[in-house]
Amino acid sequence: MKQTKRGYTPEDEKDFGKEALVTLSRAGSDICYLLNQGYRIEGAATFVCDHYRLSKRQRIALIRWAASDEAIRNRKARELADGCEGRTLHVDGFNTIITLEVALSGSPVILCKDGCLRDLAGLRGTYHPIDKTIEAVNKIGSFLEKEKAGKVIFYLDAPVSNSGRLKILIQEELAKYSFPIEAYCINGVDGILKNQECVVTADSAVLDRANSYFNLNRYLISDGVPGLWLVDFLDGNPGKVQQEGGTVR
Repeated sequence: MKQTKRGYTPEDEKDFGKEALVTLSRAGSDICYLLNQGYRIEGAATFVCDHYRLSKRQRIALIRWAASDEAIRNRKARELADGCEGRTLHVDGFNTIITLEVALSGSPVILCKDGCLRDLAGLRGTYHPIDKTIEAVNKIGSFLEKEKAGKVIFYLDAPVSNSGRLKILIQEELAKYSFPIEAYCINGVDGILKNQECVVTADSAVLDRANSYFNLNRYLISDGVPGLWLVDFLDGNPGKVQQEGGTVR
């Protein structure tokens, strides 16, 4: 399988470089101010990003990064901070695996204001496993084995191409671990996850409705990812680490 950099475009070097991060930090603060006044994210982001003349990728990054103070409080109140031992985890498969593939590819990963990690890889109904996919799945498996997860259920969007192929890969790779594993290709993954406990996702719409969630990718990437490109708007720091392996604070 050929090497692929998931979630990367050459313009990212400029769009998320040190000089750009200064502007993006200001723009992010402005967007969050408007969100706290009751503006919707679409209108707030359009107004601010037009003012700063930001690129399409920068706009997407800020929309995924930003959240109101109230939304952050509500999400933090439902975050499972005591680990996943003995718990049944309901995993948003594409959302979780793609972000790991992006991190392993050395492409930009956004440390968002709510503490979740999000990427810039658009799915758009098409998915192809890459050379990082098996590594990403096993990174999940080894961590959950260490943390003694009770059971892990993956949900994959059936309309997305190759969802069945990824389902089989997940089942085969995770069969060697001790926790029970299930994987399903279904319609309406978001609707299922919104009613669950112990959800694993960074999808803000799901986080705002789920009964509880586990910030799995934050833990996985905190363990260290060589070449991690972490973009942190609050610190104005692109955090591009290529020497020893990146970590998330």
